[in-house]
Amino acid sequence: MARQPLAFVLLMVSILTISGMVAVHSKRAVFTALSGVAGVMSAEVELGRAVVEHDASTTAKELAAAVAVAGCEVTAMKTERRLPLSG
Repeated sequence: MARQPLAFVLLMVSILTISGMVAVHSKRAVFTALSGVAGVMSAEVELGRAVVEHDASTTAKELAAAVAVAGCEVTAMKTERRLPLSG
């Protein structure tokens, strides 16, 4: 049987600083909004901050727009590349 070639996904991690998060409800709303963005694999949300793992197709604009839908605003964002994941 022939071996399938490995496919690699470039993993990105974005750290968002978020204003307007004042309660646990805001935290849930931001988490739900970020989780619905195409390419997002995980999101850890705390008051004022989120760490989002996503593939390279996800843009900063998409993440900021999702946070805006939750009623908050991204005031700063830092994105880093991580080692590719084989899949």
